[in-house]
Amino acid sequence: MMNCKEATQLMSQELDRPLTWRERLALRLHNLMCSGCHQYRQQMAFLRRALRSRSGGD
Repeated sequence: MMNCKEATQLMSQELDRPLTWRERLALRLHNLMCSGCHQYRQQMAFLRRALRSRSGGD
């Protein structure tokens, strides 16, 4: 079972490279069971969208 540290590392790596199907599956299962990591991923997605909209607006 993946722990929170491994999950957050994978979420960061996901921004730089495509995850393997096993990594995606393990991350998805972890996020279904861990509300903290689920929230962390949502926050990362929000920040990514905000930065993209900001950089596109200049």
